[in-house]
Amino acid sequence: MASITIRNLDQEVKSRLRIRAAEHHRSMEEEARLILRNAVGCPEMPNNLLAAIRSRIAPLGGVDLELPLREIGRDPPSFK
Repeated sequence: MASITIRNLDQEVKSRLRIRAAEHHRSMEEEARLILRNAVGCPEMPNNLLAAIRSRIAPLGGVDLELPLREIGRDPPSFK
């Protein structure tokens, strides 16, 4: 991964970035990465496996699974 340093950033911009990051429950660094990704047209990476699977399935309309009916369990053993 590459690093970047931004010099001479206005205090107002930094404050607004900090507030925006807090609203999204992210660090300022992560918020800046997402803003830059969106600005140059890179898709946002999913945070976890479930999000990655949902992002692949959602355009297809999802999946409906038929769940089997629950059966009555057998009687517990008697130890008499």
